[in-house]
Amino acid sequence: MKVLLLSAYDADSHKRWRKGLVAAFPEWQWTVLTLPPRYFSWRIRGNSLTWARGESAQTLRQQWDLIIATSMTDLSALRGLVPEIVGVPTVVYFHENQFAYPTSSDAFQSIEPQLLNIYSALAGDLLLFNSEYNRRTLIEGAAKLLKRFPDCVPVGVCEEIESKSKVLPVPLEDALFTQEYTQTDFCWDHRWEQGFQGEVTDETLIISWAARWEYDKGADRLLQILQGLKKKKVNFLLNMMGQSFRNSPKEFELIQQEFNQNLLVVGYVESESLYRQTLHNSHVFLSTAYHEFQGLAVMEAAVAGCTPLVPDEQCYPEFYPEDLRYCGVEYAIDKLADWAKNSEKKVRGSVGFNKIRLGRIKKEYARMLLDLN
Repeated sequence: MKVLLLSAYDADSHKRWRKGLVAAFPEWQWTVLTLPPRYFSWRIRGNSLTWARGESAQTLRQQWDLIIATSMTDLSALRGLVPEIVGVPTVVYFHENQFAYPTSSDAFQSIEPQLLNIYSALAGDLLLFNSEYNRRTLIEGAAKLLKRFPDCVPVGVCEEIESKSKVLPVPLEDALFTQEYTQTDFCWDHRWEQGFQGEVTDETLIISWAARWEYDKGADRLLQILQGLKKKKVNFLLNMMGQSFRNSPKEFELIQQEFNQNLLVVGYVESESLYRQTLHNSHVFLSTAYHEFQGLAVMEAAVAGCTPLVPDEQCYPEFYPEDLRYCGVEYAIDKLADWAKNSEKKVRGSVGFNKIRLGRIKKEYARMLLDLN
């Protein structure tokens, strides 16, 4: 079976998903087209032009048995520019939708990305979402947006989208579940030079936080939680990991200044093995995100042995029990302080993700994709 996979904004999570999908079905003949994850407004509107009239034009015009496109792909325009693919069964995978993103104060507000979500959803034959939260917020958001328009809005748009949408999470790699950890040999040699340099004792609660250092990942919420822990005199250390940017929220800098003696690892950990070892040697993985459609980082941490503590919102109630979710900053502070008191067992609960490991969920992917073909 010849399969064309289109990743129009090939961010890390999209790249991880498509590589796993290709590896899961080596018997299929894959062709993968990607575009770099930058210049967001141009990329989501211009990807169809780039592909249809650029170097990939002849590739698109080949005969395909199946097309799988991420939701960043301007599928409706691409089908118009390349009529040869109009009749090819097409799956659109939604890692996120543009209706549930928190807005940045300095971002230009436009309904264009939301309309493109609607157009691509209508153009696709099967719509897959990584969570029910993602699916629901797209349909609800589309309904609200369409009500804002003055006239000529057709009926049944959201019903059509809903009728062909299903939930199928991004799989976790099997290697995450089989990795062996060298607990006795682990040391914190990769710690931040300006941070805590003392001995990491068993009495210390070790918290890991990992995400892009951007506005939607809740740096303000993280700062408030750390300030609350300090006020309660909780003995803790924090790994604040992830990629920083020139315009990262100021709270990240404030945390490094105010809590330098509580910081172990800071910044992006290049080595996957070392990153997972860091998680394995942490007690808690804390999320403060304001938007999350599946939250692969939290899932990966849970598989590595961390107890997740996540907001009681977005996609998290689908994946985590109530005792591992917090309704507000004060609840998170109290929960962490309570875990820190028990020096013998700081991990207070766990959650399993065997059901979405690649080896198990592969059959569900195959069934949905082959049924369409």
